Amino acid sequence: MTNHWIDIGNSDCILIMGSNAAECHPISFKWVLKAKEENGAKLLSVDPRFTRTSAQADFYTALRSGTDIAFLGGMINYIIENKLYNEEYLAYYTNAGFILGRKFGFKDGLFSGYNGKTHTYDKSQWAFEKDKEGNPKKDHRLRNSRCVFQQLKKHFSRYTLDKVSAITGTPEKDLIEVYKTYAATGKKGQAGTIMYAMGWTQHTVGVQNIRTMAIIQLLLGNMGVAGGGVNALRGESNVQGSTDHCLLWHIWPGYLKTPRSSNVSLEAYNKKFTPKTNDPLSANWWGNYPKYSVSFLKSMFGENGTPFNDFGFDWMPKADDGKPYSWLNLFDAMFRGEFTGFFAWGQNPACSGANAGKNRQAFAKLDWMVNVNLFDNETGSFWKGPDMDPKKIKTEVFFLPAAASVEKEGSITNSGRWSQWRYKAAEPLGDAKPDGDMMVELFVKIRELYQKEGGAFPEPIMNLKWDYDTDGKFDSHKVAKEINGYFLADVTVKGKNFKAGTLVPSFAFLQADGTTSSGNWLYCQSYTEKGNMAARRSTVDKSGIGLYSEWSWCWPVNRRIIYNRASVDRYGNPWDPKHPVIRWTGKKWVGDVPDGGWAPMLLADGKTNPKTKYPFIMKPEGHAHVFGPGRADGPFPEHYEPLECPIEKNLMSKQFINPTVKEFGTAADARATCDPRYPIVASTYRVTEHWQTGVMTRWQPWLLESQPQSFCEMSLELAKLKGIKNGDKVIVESARGKIEAVAIVTRRFKPFKIAGSTIHQVGMPWCYGWVTPKGGGDSSNLLTPSVGDPNTLIPETKAFMVNVKKA
Repeated sequence: MTNHWIDIGNSDCILIMGSNAAECHPISFKWVLKAKEENGAKLLSVDPRFTRTSAQADFYTALRSGTDIAFLGGMINYIIENKLYNEEYLAYYTNAGFILGRKFGFKDGLFSGYNGKTHTYDKSQWAFEKDKEGNPKKDHRLRNSRCVFQQLKKHFSRYTLDKVSAITGTPEKDLIEVYKTYAATGKKGQAGTIMYAMGWTQHTVGVQNIRTMAIIQLLLGNMGVAGGGVNALRGESNVQGSTDHCLLWHIWPGYLKTPRSSNVSLEAYNKKFTPKTNDPLSANWWGNYPKYSVSFLKSMFGENGTPFNDFGFDWMPKADDGKPYSWLNLFDAMFRGEFTGFFAWGQNPACSGANAGKNRQAFAKLDWMVNVNLFDNETGSFWKGPDMDPKKIKTEVFFLPAAASVEKEGSITNSGRWSQWRYKAAEPLGDAKPDGDMMVELFVKIRELYQKEGGAFPEPIMNLKWDYDTDGKFDSHKVAKEINGYFLADVTVKGKNFKAGTLVPSFAFLQADGTTSSGNWLYCQSYTEKGNMAARRSTVDKSGIGLYSEWSWCWPVNRRIIYNRASVDRYGNPWDPKHPVIRWTGKKWVGDVPDGGWAPMLLADGKTNPKTKYPFIMKPEGHAHVFGPGRADGPFPEHYEPLECPIEKNLMSKQFINPTVKEFGTAADARATCDPRYPIVASTYRVTEHWQTGVMTRWQPWLLESQPQSFCEMSLELAKLKGIKNGDKVIVESARGKIEAVAIVTRRFKPFKIAGSTIHQVGMPWCYGWVTPKGGGDSSNLLTPSVGDPNTLIPETKAFMVNVKKA
C-alpha cells in the first residue's frame, strides 16, 4: 500500500474492485465504514458477484471477470474528455508532458517494437526524445501531439461507453455513475482511494490492471495524499514483509535485483542496476544502489567479504539471463523432472497452485519432499490422494511439524508497510518447532557436512555469516538487528562520528566501501540504538490524520504515506488543507516524514528553487509514470481477453490475448477458449471462515460448521437452464480437471450481455481439499490454468472457462 489501513478513513470516495474487503479483509473494513459514517465518503463496489462489500456500497455494479482494463480505460477516457484531471499535478509531477520519440506507436492491439517470433517487445522504441543534456524533452502545457498526455488521450479515446459496456457487460448508465462519482475526487480538497486484491492481480494482464488504476490516480492527483493512493490488500498478514525480504526469486532484500549470469563482477552488477540522471532536480534515489548492495553482502558474509573478493558477490546465486524461476516455472520444471527435491515450507501447492492437478503429478517425479506445516495437508499426503497409486510413487516425504505464529517471536509487516513486533504467547506443542529453530539446525548440519566432505562449491556455505542463535536457538532480535545493519568500523558520515558495532540510524548512512552492513536497506532504522522500533506502541497521533507515527515502525524511515511531497503544490501548500500529510513552514516540512527534506519546487516569486527535487524520488526522472516503458506488455494498458474466454474476438483490436503472455506446453496445460464444452466463465475467491487453502481452519469444527464444504455459486437463470436447484450436488469441469460442489443458486450472480450474447459466470472458493473434512470437496484450483502475466508470472485464476452439470 502506498498509504495504510487507517488512512482509508480519510477518503472521500473508495473504489473496491478486484477485492471483497468486507469478507476477506474484515478488520480493514472498519476504516471504510469510518470514512462513510464520519466523512460522508462514497463506497463503490465493482465485482462480478454481489458480495457483503457490495451490500455496504453506495453504488454497486457488475463486470465480467477479466475485463477490468476496459472498465477502467473507460474511466480514463471520461476523465480526460470532461477535463476532470489535476492539470498542475499531471504536468509537473508525472511524465505526462514528456515527448515520445518518433519510433513509438500503437496499431490494432500492438505497440511498436513487437517481435511475433519471441512474443516480446523491443522497448527501445518506447524511448523519450532527449535534450542536449540527455534529459527527456517536456511540454508542461500538455499540447504536443507526441507528449505522453496526448498519446494517452488518443489511446483511451477508443474506450467509449458502448464499447466498454459490450466488453464488460456493465450497463452504460452504471459506467457513468462510477466514473462521475470517482472522478469527483480530482477536485482540490478531495481524495479517492482504491482497495484491490487478487481479483486484479491473478490475470494475464494483472500488472496492467493495477497500472490502469495508477494512471487514474495520477490524473486525479490522488497519489501521495491522505485518503488516496493505490492500496493492495495483502492476502496474509506478512505478505508485504516476506516480499520486502525477497520471498520472490528475482529480488534480493529491499528490492535489489538478483544477479544474472552476465553480471560477471560486483562492479558490472552495480553498473547494470544503478540508474543515472543528468537532471539536477532529480533525486534518483536508486543512484545509491551500490551502498545498499555492498551493505547487504557485508550482512551475508561479514568479515569474509572484502573489497578483494567483491565482498563475496561471486558466492551469491546467479540466475541465467532470460530464464525466469517463478512459481509456475518451478512447478513446470518439477513436472518435467528437472530437479529431485522440494521444501514445501508453510504452503500447500497441491491446493493453492494454479492447475493443481499438474502440481500433484509433479510431486510424484521427485525423489524427496520436506513438508513443513502445522497440520497434515494435501501436499504432504499427495501420494495417497485422488488418482494416486502409492505403489507407483517414489517420492519420500518428510513432515516437520511447525510452531504457529503465536508460538514464536518476531515481526510481521502488514499491507500498509507497518513492521509490528509480536511476542510469543505459548510454547509449541509436541515436536513442533519454530521455523527459525529448524533453519538454524538445518544450516549447522549442512555446514558440518561441507566441513567433512567438501563439495563442488563450499565457499558460500563456509563463508556465510551465521551468528543468529542464542544457546543454539534462533534469536529473532539478532536477526532484526542484522536486517537494520551495523557500522563495521569507526567512521564519520554526514559529519557524525560512529563507532564500530553500533546500529546504523537510517539508510542515509549506509556506505559502499564495506564499512556498513544491512540485511535490508529499506528496514535500516527499524532496530537502532534507541531500541526495537517495531515494538513501539504509543497511541498518540500528533498528525491529526491517523498517522500514529510512534506505533510500530513503517518503511521507509517511518514514512506513513509514500511520495508525500506530491501531496502539496509546488509552493509546499497541501492540496487538501483539511488533511495535510506534510506542509512547508517556510523553513522546514512538518507532518509525516517527508519524501526527502528538500524545499518545495517553487520559490515565493514563482521561480524554480535550485535546491529542490522532483517529488517521485525513486524514478530516475523524478516523475511518476503515466507512461510505463518498463512493462513487458506495453507502456499503456490495453484490453486483451483472458487466455480462456467466452467470445470469439477482442472487441478492442485484432490482438485476442496478451501478446507477451507466458504459456506452458505440457500435456497437463490444456486450454479451452470459445469451446462449447466449457461455455461458462468462472472465478475463485475466499470465504471469511477459512484461511488460504484451509490447512489451519479445516481442522476446526466450529469453522467447518459455518462453511462445511466446497460450493459453486450461480445465477437463478443459469440454474434454470441447467436444471439445478439450490443444494444440489454439481460437477464443475474445465479442460484441466473437475470437482464436485454444492450448488448455491443466488441472485448475487446475474447473466452478462456481452457483444450481443448472454454469458453466465460462476464462482467457487479455493479453500478446500480432500484430506479434511471427508466429503468436503477438493480444490477449485484443479480447474484453473497455469498461464502467467508476462511481468510477474502470477497465474490467471480469476477468469477461466468451465461447464456445470448436476451430479
